[in-house]
Amino acid sequence: MPTVSVKRELLFQALGRAYTDEEFDELCFEFGLELDEITSEKDIISKEKGEEKAKGASDVVLYKIDVPANRYDLLCLEGLVRGLQVFKERINVPRYEKIIPAEGEGQKLIITEQTVQIRPHAVAAVLRNITFTKERYESFIDLQEKLHQNICRKRALVAIGTHDLDTISGPFTYTAKAPSEIKFKPLNQSQEYTASQIMDLYRNDSHLRHYLPLIENKPRYPVIYDSNGVVLSMPPIINGDHTKISLKTRNVFIECTGTDITKAKIVLDIIVTMFSEYCEKPFTVEAVEVVYPNGKTHIYPELAYRKEKVKSEVINKKIGISETPSSLAKLLTRMCLKSNIIGNGNLLEVEIPPTRADIIHACDIIEDAAIAYGYNNIQMVIPKTYTIANQCSQEDIADKLGMDMSATNAVRIGNPKTAEFQVARTTLLPGLLKTIAANRKMPLPLKLFEISDIVVKDPNTDVGARNYRHLCAIYYNKSPGFEIIHGLLDRIMQVLEVPPNEENGYTIKAAEGSAFFPGRCAEVFAKGQSIGKLGVLHPDVITKFELTMPCSALEINIEPFV
Repeated sequence: MPTVSVKRELLFQALGRAYTDEEFDELCFEFGLELDEITSEKDIISKEKGEEKAKGASDVVLYKIDVPANRYDLLCLEGLVRGLQVFKERINVPRYEKIIPAEGEGQKLIITEQTVQIRPHAVAAVLRNITFTKERYESFIDLQEKLHQNICRKRALVAIGTHDLDTISGPFTYTAKAPSEIKFKPLNQSQEYTASQIMDLYRNDSHLRHYLPLIENKPRYPVIYDSNGVVLSMPPIINGDHTKISLKTRNVFIECTGTDITKAKIVLDIIVTMFSEYCEKPFTVEAVEVVYPNGKTHIYPELAYRKEKVKSEVINKKIGISETPSSLAKLLTRMCLKSNIIGNGNLLEVEIPPTRADIIHACDIIEDAAIAYGYNNIQMVIPKTYTIANQCSQEDIADKLGMDMSATNAVRIGNPKTAEFQVARTTLLPGLLKTIAANRKMPLPLKLFEISDIVVKDPNTDVGARNYRHLCAIYYNKSPGFEIIHGLLDRIMQVLEVPPNEENGYTIKAAEGSAFFPGRCAEVFAKGQSIGKLGVLHPDVITKFELTMPCSALEINIEPFV
């Protein structure tokens, strides 16, 4: 789950009000996010490198917020604030507009056939008359890095390049050349290098060295030129220093190249929708014409709006609520999914904006309705099909415990994925023995217990099976410890106020069990019925669970006491 760090003061300023830490934590939860940590740059450096290195670092409070991995629109301050403001109904959902320049006046990106075998796709857009501040610039750069690490899969699928449009002139050409034929001054460098030298230059760079393997073994490297032969970038490695953007930049040319056209379009849409609010005409983006090797053209960004239809009764049923269609439409609109009632008044038409690439299916819309409604406001009910017990291996019961499968009334799992999960468990003992086996190197003695459900067949129920709540305890040491398990049983009954007598209490009687050592097993009776067994486990059972020391175990049905 990606973590977004935002300065608390800037966040509250953008939200138009201040919150206590507790209030903002609650707001994040309501919106489906999590306030992971409240820290500062100084605290982070102090934890990682020590207090000495942290001297002079900023004390500005940072909120670290966990956002869902598919919510690319929340990876920066701008998107986060916009989403929260719409959620709190302080602003309306903005409408993003694509401006197509007049014939011959717009920018053009030409893709050559040389890129086909390397990184064949490219999309582009222009943010016109944008105003940067220090904070906006930092957020702009940080969003690109967040996208690179998330949807771009560390630039393997998509690489982003942003350039000062006033320093270059179109049309632009996206092509691929031999490394020796590419020469330019990389970002923040003082001299020109060939592509091969650039790869050597950044081989030990802590940030860029991770991206070199994406193209270094290719015979040609991708590169973007302007009409004068100025290099904009060598994706996915680095941009050219000539087109570096700054606080004075007014027009930004954005290009996204990659191997996945769908991801490239999403990334471009996210960048331009997040930062077009700082343009002279907010939420407008200048389109760029992309020309493909076959001569076909396409206008980007797409900024596509689409509409989905969902029945209000389906939303209510899936969530477990009973809201009116108008109420559901309002909930979805608060999640930036503008909704209206159509048809006979029971159908919702939901508009999916270009910022919400995570909305793929009706279930995604229903999930957003549930978030807006509030998970804590959904009434808890017991499911109609009530089964809790874990799955168990048939081998654990039949072979390792020496039980007859037909006598256990075990519920078989239809079409099990693995041999480990063939039946629903009828006893808790195998699970505890496996836990002991996984922790047998821990200091002795090992004492474990579990209270959970088991499942057995019952033709008298609607579902053909019944759950019983069991208690199982185990003692593992150099000596069997039967007296310890016996003492545990006595203590349990004492707490339950069940006296040790036959009439209205509990008793134990000598018995036999396939999992227990002969003569060291007893059956437990309470309230006139057998509720379980205790005893020393058979050496064969212990060996089959890869244990080397004796065990005593107790397993009883606690249904009569609850």
